[in-house]
Amino acid sequence: MDVTPDKQNIDKVFSSTTYFIDFYQRQYKWTDEPVRRLLDDIFYKFNVEYQRYKDSDIELDKLVERYSWYYLNTYVTNNIDGKIYVVDGQQRLTTLTLVLIKLMHSANEANSELADWLAGKIAGQSGFKKEFWMNHEQHKVSMSGLFTGKKLEEIDTSSGITAFNMVNNYKVISTVLDKELLDKHKLETFIFYFLKRLVLINLNVEQTDVPMVFEVINDRGVKLKPYEILKGKLLGQIDKDELDQLGLNEIWDTQVNVINQYNDDEIDVFFISFLRSKFAKTVGDTRKFDRNYHRAIFLPEVDKELKLQHSPKDVKRFLLNEFRYYSELYYKILSYYDKPQNDYLSVYYNGLTEMDSQFQLIMSACVINDSQEQEKIKLISREVDRLFSLLQLQKSYDSNDFNEATYLISAEIRGQDIAIIKSVFDKYLLKMLSDARGVQTIKPISYSYFKDTGIELNKRFKRYFFARIEQFIADQTKMNMKHSFYDLVANTGSVNGFHIEHILANNTENLTAFGDEVERFERERNRLGGLLLLKGKDNISSSNELYLNKLKTYANTLYWNETLRQDSYKTKIDFSNMMKSFNLKFTPMDQYGPNELEERHMLLYDLICIIWA
Repeated sequence: MDVTPDKQNIDKVFSSTTYFIDFYQRQYKWTDEPVRRLLDDIFYKFNVEYQRYKDSDIELDKLVERYSWYYLNTYVTNNIDGKIYVVDGQQRLTTLTLVLIKLMHSANEANSELADWLAGKIAGQSGFKKEFWMNHEQHKVSMSGLFTGKKLEEIDTSSGITAFNMVNNYKVISTVLDKELLDKHKLETFIFYFLKRLVLINLNVEQTDVPMVFEVINDRGVKLKPYEILKGKLLGQIDKDELDQLGLNEIWDTQVNVINQYNDDEIDVFFISFLRSKFAKTVGDTRKFDRNYHRAIFLPEVDKELKLQHSPKDVKRFLLNEFRYYSELYYKILSYYDKPQNDYLSVYYNGLTEMDSQFQLIMSACVINDSQEQEKIKLISREVDRLFSLLQLQKSYDSNDFNEATYLISAEIRGQDIAIIKSVFDKYLLKMLSDARGVQTIKPISYSYFKDTGIELNKRFKRYFFARIEQFIADQTKMNMKHSFYDLVANTGSVNGFHIEHILANNTENLTAFGDEVERFERERNRLGGLLLLKGKDNISSSNELYLNKLKTYANTLYWNETLRQDSYKTKIDFSNMMKSFNLKFTPMDQYGPNELEERHMLLYDLICIIWA
């Protein structure tokens, strides 16, 4: 491997070389913090030297040679067909260019003869065209605006985050330099220092070595993200002309940016989920596809199918097919996950209960351009919710067992027709219920397993459970939900958040109804039939009141709560039709003791059998 180091000062770095930003590089993402840190370091060294020599009569160009060198790190380039591409270091080089632009404007304002020298360090002339040495081709409008001294608020940054950050960071640089360089002498001294004494090491590498060198280089300093390294390792195998012709770089960036808009580095989660969906068979398998997926994708067992190791042909196929299809599929699931959509409500529900395994399972079942894609999304998301909910409601949920089952299910439904998917979920539901109870189970839900379920459930799941009950009543009675699903499940604030409350307060009258048996009273009132979901203030106001007083509190709260009250049944045809259609035994309750609690709990069981049938 041929790697050629070359020590250069800024005057040499920006003299006659146009630097193209390679596809390995991310956007210009430095914010004010690293920019200020860089400037602080430079000015700390400079100010020490300046105080030492500022009264010297030696000419500046000679005097500055007495200043100490200041090392600015390494940048890596790659020469391809006569063009120099930056492989690593464009964040620093771009920031240095912005400093040069500010120094040029400051020199002009001070009537310094150094302004033209600085201008030549920013851009050069090629025929009729002015070329910036740091050639951000897509963001030349913004760079030109800075170079010509256009007002910052008038500079067009619509080309993307690079342009936005260049303008913002130029503002930071201007503030720092205006504060530090208060007179012409110090300004001109700093210009000489900046151009002559700041040093970088240029490493120029062969084209075929770039992907490997790029990852090694990444081990120092601020690391690139795994997906950024993977981009280099994949696209680095393909000829530049083919990259442009097929638009592979644009495909990559588009898919990454669309997915990352949901969460920073969400694309990492996509790649992990994708590899797990296609290659993991057990929980043990998943560990190799964690944060080091950019290496695992080249493992022999993966490469046997994807063939991405040293195969430009297969890399092109992967980017045009697998990557594009599955990243678009992941984006669809994300959009349903983020906001409720009628046809894909189960995807949203799983988001609220943090059941993210649906991403992996859906991608596992779908083949490229799957004609059953929509049906699989609906079915799998519903089955994930059903599996999780029925295990929870029958006190049979174990997070480790559930996680293991997810990968076993994923392996069994991988690339399969939709006709077999439900049976696979059913098989694992029955198995997990049987394992939890130590008894062979043949029914997905049994009242004997549900009978004691209650307060011990995860807080978020309890809110989710009552939200599903609420939605069922609203849908069947042609009413709108009074509160959003998000508020019911995820909003836990003291004022607007929802909380679980006991119907039976801990007082003497209620204890008497249970024969003054404290243990029995606590056990019974903690069952789901003895709980309600109430908004913050409603929850507080009901406190330890007697049941009849609590009934007043339940008015105008949630539909499920209101079904305890007599006035909820008056002249409500749709409610009566719902009861008749589903054979549901809703009844108002003016008192609440053991019998009423059992009746209410059994009603919830009937609703569960309908909702999660």
